[in-house]
Order: sequence, then structure tokens, then C-alpha cells
Amino acid sequence: MEDLLLKKCVPCDKKDLSPMREETANRFRLQVPKWELVSDDHGVMKLRRKWKVKTFLQGLEFFKVVAYLAQAEDHHPDLHLVDSLNITIELCTHACGGLTENDFILAAKIDKLPLQQFLRHMTNFLSC
Repeated sequence: MEDLLLKKCVPCDKKDLSPMREETANRFRLQVPKWELVSDDHGVMKLRRKWKVKTFLQGLEFFKVVAYLAQAEDHHPDLHLVDSLNITIELCTHACGGLTENDFILAAKIDKLPLQQFLRHMTNFLSC
């Protein structure tokens, strides 16, 4: 499997873009081990990762950094800021109703962003 960091997301309007199977998703997930593979209420697979930020404003700055990357890749995640300090990012290619390689590419690139400055340093919080 080629390094996800070297790839670029492909346009989601391609007619041949289809959601990957769970076995394929599990193989790709090995390259982004901090992300979990989840299914929503309709059985649509997504990638999810959680963080805890220092302050509400730090959470918004965190989103800004992720948003610039997402815009550059032309692949946009679902961003959630709950209870002012808890961030969750979910990735799914909505255009095809499931996971594609684009989601794993973006996850790998998010993992390399300089986000540590926004995060709380908690010894029991494993997702950071």
C-alpha cells in the first residue's frame, strides 16, 4: 500500500467512486491507527478521531488549521466541538455514501498537522 501522505484526494464527483468494503477499510486503517472505524445508524462506515482542547477558542483555531488542509485537498470532514473542549472529526465520502481512499489520505495528513499547541495534556486521554 502506497504511503497515504504522498497522495492527493481525488474529486468526489467521479462516477466510478464507490465506498470501500470493511476488509479494505481495515487494511487502510493500519496506516492511521489513531482513528477508529465506526458505522452510523444507517450502516455507513466512517473514520473518527477525538481530541480535547485547552479552551473553546483553541478548539476554533484547531478547526481552522484542519479546514485549510481540507480545503487544499478538496475533501471536507465533519467537525464537531462539543461541551466547548471536546473535538471529534469524522471522515466519510458523502458523495458515494461511505469510506474511500480520500478519507484515509485526509486522516493521515490531519495526523501530521501541528495541532499539539491546542491540546490539553492529559495522561489518561489516549487519543491525543
